[in-house]
Amino acid sequence: MTITRYSANWTRRLRLVRMPVGLRLVCVLAALILVWPSVYLFLRASMVDLKAVQGLLTPGMARIVGRSLALVLAVNGVAWLIALPLAWLSVYADIPGRRIWTVLVALPLAIPSYIGAYVLIAMYGPRGLLQQWLAPLGVERLPSLYGFPGALVVLVLHTYPYLFLLLRSAMRQIDQSWIDASRTLGHGVRRTFWRVQVPLIRPALAAGTVLVSLYVLRDFGAVSLLRYTTFTRAIFVLYEGSFDRHQAALLTLVLVCLILLLLALARRVRGGRNVQASHAGSMRSPTRVRLGRWSLLAYPLLGGVVFMGLINPVAVSSIWLVKGLRAGESLQPLRAAMGSSLYAALLAAVTGVLLALPISYAAERYGGRVARLATIAADVGFGMPGIAIALSLVFFGARHTPWLYQTMYLLTLGYMVQFLAVSLGSLRTQLGQINPRIEEAGRLLGLGANGVLARITVPLLRRGMLAGAALVYLNTMKELPLTLLLAPTGFSTLATRIWAATEEAFFARAAAPTLILLLVSALGIAFILNTEEL
Repeated sequence: MTITRYSANWTRRLRLVRMPVGLRLVCVLAALILVWPSVYLFLRASMVDLKAVQGLLTPGMARIVGRSLALVLAVNGVAWLIALPLAWLSVYADIPGRRIWTVLVALPLAIPSYIGAYVLIAMYGPRGLLQQWLAPLGVERLPSLYGFPGALVVLVLHTYPYLFLLLRSAMRQIDQSWIDASRTLGHGVRRTFWRVQVPLIRPALAAGTVLVSLYVLRDFGAVSLLRYTTFTRAIFVLYEGSFDRHQAALLTLVLVCLILLLLALARRVRGGRNVQASHAGSMRSPTRVRLGRWSLLAYPLLGGVVFMGLINPVAVSSIWLVKGLRAGESLQPLRAAMGSSLYAALLAAVTGVLLALPISYAAERYGGRVARLATIAADVGFGMPGIAIALSLVFFGARHTPWLYQTMYLLTLGYMVQFLAVSLGSLRTQLGQINPRIEEAGRLLGLGANGVLARITVPLLRRGMLAGAALVYLNTMKELPLTLLLAPTGFSTLATRIWAATEEAFFARAAAPTLILLLVSALGIAFILNTEEL
């Protein structure tokens, strides 16, 4: 309490001092860079003539909106059915190995959706492994998974962890005494759940629903590979197949407006108040519930989710890799793709930390409109779909800065607009845990602002900088639409190789880059968790 009070007083006193001019300029420049793609997209759309606008007001446009919203609703519905019981089991059930199950259930969060689509097609598609195994039994062709069914399965498997983690966190904050009171009044486990626990976790359920909806609307890889036309796939098709790209810009603008609406809704949900313990000292650990005969349903649910979301991608990719090697598939082209992925991700990670450091310091230590503008611009960039950022930078680069078009500079800029908020959040969290009086002591000992930053603040921020860099690195390795549209000619990454090979049904060719990305994701998560111990 004492440190918190001193920190708050010191921070309020510091915020009476004007932000250094250099720091202010960095924040303004960063805000302009981050918000420029969305602003340019609006400017580009405003220059479109009425005929192009009327071209969007067609039954085809209505179908795209309807298909996108139908997928959002369906994914949310199934994700609720999976995440809600999983969260309850991880918090309240007496299952052995509860912590291990929790980690395994959450891990599909790190797997890109296009890998999920590749695995589904390569295993259960018309030319997949299951088809080959059933061929001796006379099964010549399996039902097609392309379209809505396949997109639904893949997106559910890669979005339910968002809902699961939020619901689990909310359930852990419920005071056990309230549940005990309900049981004392004669309510069973089921009635207590619906009458006591569900109302308390409603804000988390709403926040998770918004996150799932954002993921579905922004997804490009799964819907493209499974040939289900939503906003992102329609935008890409219009961009690739039309000489007049005004309609692609307009359709992108419609999608961005929907995303911004959801972001505003998410901010409002986060601002809502949750009901927690009745008084400070009353929180108790949850009492474990014996499942009894319900374990016959619990274990198949846990095992099925872990198998489909985690074991299946590794097993299917490994089988196709072996089949490809036996058929003479070469791994030589993979070296260039791996090197390109590592180079792009490292460049984005370093740039992200270097840019996030002054913004986070300005926001936490000085505050004010300039710092707030930079952080809001980063949030907007993170909320925008990758394909929207890519198209706005493509339009701008091709028309106004041809020397920048299809270069690593423009690609890195796209990564910064998309992922700077990730690094910024990590650094701000770490800065909030550093007692500002330590920096004040450095000033009293004669260090200037730069000296305090270099000799005190940055060393104390090591954990946050490593975590932020790892998060940007991991996201960049997996990013698909930005890399497809902004990469220099001939620049192929692991993500683009998976996409191209799966598009042509060369499943063996996609296996090796898939396994490498899965390994990178697992190592990235382990590294991020390990930074908590540094």
